[in-house]
Parts: sequence; C-alpha cells; structure tokens
Amino acid sequence: MALVKAGALAAMGPGSMTEVREGDERVVVCNVEGALYAIDNVCPHAGAPLAQGALHGHMVVCPFHAWEFDCRTGECDFNPAVVQRRFAVTVRDGDVYVEV
Repeated sequence: MALVKAGALAAMGPGSMTEVREGDERVVVCNVEGALYAIDNVCPHAGAPLAQGALHGHMVVCPFHAWEFDCRTGECDFNPAVVQRRFAVTVRDGDVYVEV
C-alpha cells in the first residue's frame, strides 16, 4: 500500500469531495462535518466518477443515475450487498493522505 497525498486539509472543507488518482486507483475523499472518509471513486453501476456527483451528509450521490453510497461504510443505500472499497485517511502537517 502507498500513502498518497490528496491535498491540503484547508482546501477540503466540510461537504466537499476530492478525487485522488494513483496508478489505476481512483479514490474520492469526503469531508463530512470535519471527518474524512475515502471510498472507491468508480460507481459499480455504470462506471461514473463519484467525485463529480454530490455529497449529501454522509451519502455520495452518483452523477449518472443517482446511486448513493455511505462514505463511512461504502454501502449502497438500496442494496447493502453492493459495497465500495474503503481506504484509510490520515492528516499529517496540514495535508491529507490516503492509503492506496
């Protein structure tokens, strides 16, 4: 696993989503009221980039067909068997890192 810099914490305010790319990995970092979570950025339904959708509370809404995923658990709202991969997030010296 590699620790990848997602950006400055100051640039990721509450309610924001940030896309992180590392090789073939695509991750979306979500800031929910100051708590940071990261899940796979590719919607399993149609391959949409989730970071281009919306963040409603802790739910990431897919921009293509409005599938929703809980960024804390990765679970799809209507089918808990569909789960996005989660990634560890750490903050160090004002920067956000994702373990990919």
